[in-house]
Amino acid sequence: MTPADILAFEAANPHHTPTRAEHIRRELGITPTRYFVLLRRAAESAAGIAAHPVTARQVRERVERRAAARERRTRIAA
Repeated sequence: MTPADILAFEAANPHHTPTRAEHIRRELGITPTRYFVLLRRAAESAAGIAAHPVTARQVRERVERRAAARERRTRIAA
């Protein structure tokens, strides 16, 4: 499975729906956890950016937003 394959799946299925996990398992043959690891790597790879630049940027921005939110929660809790 190439970065282009992962990003193409993400582009075709951009929303987190209740059936998304089942789609990932059925269409890609991997667990959702593995999918998100591969998605993040694909979004950061040169091959992924070349194949799907918009989707790769959206994924990277989503990862950055979630990391910032996680850091804010950690600072508040500490």
